[in-house]
Amino acid sequence: MTTRVTLISPALSTALREARFDDGPLDATGLRQAEAVRGVFGAVPGQRGAADPVFASPSVRCRQTAEALGLTAEPLPELRMCAMGRWRGLRLDEVSAAEPRAVAAWLADPAAAPHGGESLNALHSRVGHWLDGLASDSGRVLAVAEPDVVRALTVHAIGAPTRTFWRIDVQPLTVTELSGRNGRWNLRSGRPLGVTP
Repeated sequence: MTTRVTLISPALSTALREARFDDGPLDATGLRQAEAVRGVFGAVPGQRGAADPVFASPSVRCRQTAEALGLTAEPLPELRMCAMGRWRGLRLDEVSAAEPRAVAAWLADPAAAPHGGESLNALHSRVGHWLDGLASDSGRVLAVAEPDVVRALTVHAIGAPTRTFWRIDVQPLTVTELSGRNGRWNLRSGRPLGVTP
């Protein structure tokens, strides 16, 4: 049986707009955009059944996005954003100016965690384990997930090297779809929310 995983990236928040290593509530634009496509997953026949599980990264922006979309989502720790250690709360440009070598190491080496948090390898392992656990089940799963989680799941699903993580852009309120069976996943990525295939 094929398992279908639909990943929705969160709507805009100030932290996402600023490239800040932090969580935070949706901004007015993000909330308005999410509310504009509210109910899309209940309105498309065959897209989602009432009994299909719905999860969310435990961040404020993912939980608010799910709520604005009219979804009741269970926060799932496995889908939390990458732990950024002492860089948490800072913007990427601030960290780059203060610690250029550390940022360069972090971007070049998936095993590096110069911030004292989680390496990309650890993030990939965590989310990949969750995805692989779904493969033994059948049906549909929907998750509102952090952009870094969507990127890591995409890399894992297609079997790409971890370093390709940085080559994937995940725009706000887009859908990434994974479908698979027997350990083989297919990818459909970047569809704006509310646009049917």
